[in-house]
Amino acid sequence: MRKRYFGWAALLASASVPLAAQDTSVPATPTAQGDLSITIYNNDVALVQDIRTLNLANGRVRQDFPDVSAQIRPATVSLTVADAAIVEQNFDYDLLSPSSLMEKAVGETITLIRTNPATGAETRERARVLAVNGGVVLDIGGRIEVLRDDGLPVRAVFDRVPESLRAGPTLSVTLASTRPGTRPTTLSYLTGGLRWNADYVALFDDKTGKIDVQGWITLQNNSGTTFSHAKTLLVAGDVGSASGADMYMPQPRRITRTSPGTESASREQLGDFYLYSLAERTTIADKQTKQVSFLDVKGVTASSGYRFENGWLASADEARSAQSVLSFANSGAGGLGDALPAGTVRVYVRDARGQPQFTGENTIGHTPQGSTIALPTGDAFDVKVQPVVVARTRVNPNRWRTQMRYRLTNARARGVTVELVQNGLDWSDTRITEENRKSERRDAGAAVWQVPVPANGEAVVTATFDTRY
Repeated sequence: MRKRYFGWAALLASASVPLAAQDTSVPATPTAQGDLSITIYNNDVALVQDIRTLNLANGRVRQDFPDVSAQIRPATVSLTVADAAIVEQNFDYDLLSPSSLMEKAVGETITLIRTNPATGAETRERARVLAVNGGVVLDIGGRIEVLRDDGLPVRAVFDRVPESLRAGPTLSVTLASTRPGTRPTTLSYLTGGLRWNADYVALFDDKTGKIDVQGWITLQNNSGTTFSHAKTLLVAGDVGSASGADMYMPQPRRITRTSPGTESASREQLGDFYLYSLAERTTIADKQTKQVSFLDVKGVTASSGYRFENGWLASADEARSAQSVLSFANSGAGGLGDALPAGTVRVYVRDARGQPQFTGENTIGHTPQGSTIALPTGDAFDVKVQPVVVARTRVNPNRWRTQMRYRLTNARARGVTVELVQNGLDWSDTRITEENRKSERRDAGAAVWQVPVPANGEAVVTATFDTRY
């Protein structure tokens, strides 16, 4: 038995099917989609509604719906068609490719076409595919050949495309039709792979205390399918899902603090969610990121400040930077006047030449109108804080007394106010017995001091904590 080796990669690249032998179930048009409407949510789920016109025969008929999402959830499919009932549905996602075509040809006979490099003459041989396991094993008239990627000119011709292979993801439905004729059909389903988020650009003018805010909808399509000329509606909010569970996510070091507002936004709502519709139909191509403007407001009242958060009675060997914080409100009186979907806020400040320069970014959650937002954007160069444990003594078997000193320094040419936060107090049943500046309890776990620090100067805060541990 004689073995010969031919180019596996070259064969796949040149694999072909005679036009007359093609399976008519493979869609030949760029898209078979109809009148599309897509509603996209924040948590990787979208509702697709596709109205197609079908010409159905009477009785039991099979109808293919190509160009559905590759991440369709088959259990969510709903089909509305007059005078017909669904008997069975299948989702076919075994896609046509050179390798899948060869794998499906195992046990079948194909044609090999070899080209003589010297003369250009072609020879044809019929071969039965024995196996496709890391390579192709063929039976050619009783001799066995193994194809390999050695660059020799050889290609394969297949007699047909297997019914199980599709050029794109396809939903196949068996219908019981009570009459023949043309009628509209509405296909609805949920899919993954389509998502959106908001991105904001904030240009801050420190001299006037104003920001200009632009909001962008960023659409991403990784569903494996292009959606053509679709009405698109975006829902801001996290809808419930039975799939998956919340996983532990580490908390970011710079946390955006939001005091929720109580103003009703004028934007359209769906239950407890806000709706953002694109003004025109749009094509959302697979593997595409698309941006559309939804907010453009100038002259919103804002202020810059500093925050320093200390862990549970922690001491530092050297001073650490305070966080730079941009504070503003999305109230109507403040100028912004809109509910803000979750996203990333990128902050820019004009330099001495008037050019906007990027100074940091952070995220916000879904924020109702009228909220106050304190957005940390980075670490301050000139404003530092050093927390120090001055003394720690045991008062009785169950209580400890800890004396803390916080030294705040400011190398800027103007005075600043630092929000000094001592966290972790709820862990230890803590009481503050002495302090040189009055604190506020933001919540059960944190004491907060608003500390003015003069230009080119420093300030000191001292406090004594009575704790269980």
